[in-house]
Amino acid sequence: MALVYQPMMQLSGILFSLLGWVLSCLTTYLPQWKNLNLELNELEIWTMGLWQACVVQEEGGMQCKDFDSFLALPPELRISRILMFFSNGSGLLGLLLSGFGLDCLKIGERQQEQKKRLLLFGGMLVWISGITAIVPVSWVAHSTVQEFWDENIPDIVPRWDFGEALFVGWLAGFCLILGGSLLNCTICSTEVHPSSVHYTVAEQQDQCQHLETETRP
Repeated sequence: MALVYQPMMQLSGILFSLLGWVLSCLTTYLPQWKNLNLELNELEIWTMGLWQACVVQEEGGMQCKDFDSFLALPPELRISRILMFFSNGSGLLGLLLSGFGLDCLKIGERQQEQKKRLLLFGGMLVWISGITAIVPVSWVAHSTVQEFWDENIPDIVPRWDFGEALFVGWLAGFCLILGGSLLNCTICSTEVHPSSVHYTVAEQQDQCQHLETETRP
């Protein structure tokens, strides 16, 4: 059964990892990390991402402006840029290494130990990629909640709210962690080869025959 389930787990791990990596890249460039709906002008919705701020008008127009300086950004957005880049890079490297370590890949069939090491290292990179994708998204969400419930800010001042990119980022991190865990679990599974089973049975039969000959008068 291990021979049947192991390729399925590897394929599932690769698919979840690929989905998570695509969503992570999408989260990095989406401008909807924060949303701001002005009560005085309900026809406009302001959004903020890691790279630009946009205003969406109900008439159908959307205008965006890139941030002028990296140092002028809030700390959570600066660190989020770095962590998302690291997440995307480690996720891509983990996918490549895991792909070369798959059992269904005919390349390197005689080097099973090296393929297992590639699969293990790739799964660890994918898992780390998921963690580094969840951290910046959760940090921005935490700072947004703190600003929203800050009593020092007057009630008439508009508050930022969660954007769609945060939920995409949480889903990306979950898929990456699940994919990396599935890839690592396949290394822990042990395979029993038929040749080793026949050899063990034959060895036990020889020992039994040897004991019978010694016990005979």
